[in-house]
Amino acid sequence: MKAAYDFEPDLHLAFAAGVIPAKFALSRMTPDALRWQIDSGRWQRPCRGVLINHSGPLTREQKLWVAAFWAGPGAAIGGLTAARLWGLTGFDEVDGAVHLVLPSGREKKGRLPFRATVHYSRRLASADVHPSRQPPRTRVARSLIDCAAWHSSDRGAQAILAASVQQRLLLPEHLAAELERNRRVRRRRLLAETVGDIAGGSQALSELDFLNRVVRPFGLPSPDRQAPRLDANGRRRWLDAVWDVARLIVEVDGAGHADILRYWQDMDRDNQLKLQGYDTLRYPAFAIRYQADYVAGQIQAALARRGVNC
Repeated sequence: MKAAYDFEPDLHLAFAAGVIPAKFALSRMTPDALRWQIDSGRWQRPCRGVLINHSGPLTREQKLWVAAFWAGPGAAIGGLTAARLWGLTGFDEVDGAVHLVLPSGREKKGRLPFRATVHYSRRLASADVHPSRQPPRTRVARSLIDCAAWHSSDRGAQAILAASVQQRLLLPEHLAAELERNRRVRRRRLLAETVGDIAGGSQALSELDFLNRVVRPFGLPSPDRQAPRLDANGRRRWLDAVWDVARLIVEVDGAGHADILRYWQDMDRDNQLKLQGYDTLRYPAFAIRYQADYVAGQIQAALARRGVNC
């Protein structure tokens, strides 16, 4: 593994974004000229050693560059901030905070003019940071595992992992490999179990809830999850949970089913499968969370009618 300080912010890319390290500026102008730029209000200095070549509010991109220079070589954008840069949607940073990963033992002096959350890591080397993306950021799997580990709740951590696969940012095996590399990560057991469930077909938090609150606690047979089936028109349909031996389907409806077109498409799919001999039970996500015993009882009764004992 290479040394931890192989990566640092790219000066020229930062300059293109309007962020200028003071050392870089002083290599191209005199101290008096630089002081005039700041004193005249043409430029600003958001933190020690970093300049902005305008006097207005910082853009989100500029905040990332400022944070990267403030953190120094061997540090990286991480956690939720990096995950959002990789494309994760549906999760907002608290007060727009920038998450940073710094090597353990590094002491930072001075403050940033915006909210930042600093995490210290004993395992932060070039293998953990993307080789070309700037400003330096942790790779996608590391970003998402850190994001889940640092979340304030177990449920939020599970939601992040489920969303990352559902949004096709990576595959479950990439998350599993990252967990294998870092065996000291917070919530490791929960994260590993969640990744295993996602690999088995649960790609939304409501589907994980169905597995962990309905199927397992009440001793139901394990269904096929996200199972592909062809409807009467030959189109492939993905089903939340299927017990083929009983010709029984369970669908968990999230917020997306408030859309009338989506709702009709789901109804049409159910009708098509009904013609093939399947019965469908549908439940809203809140029933899975708060009425699990009622949902499990109905599924047990439906399976028993078809000769499957639970």
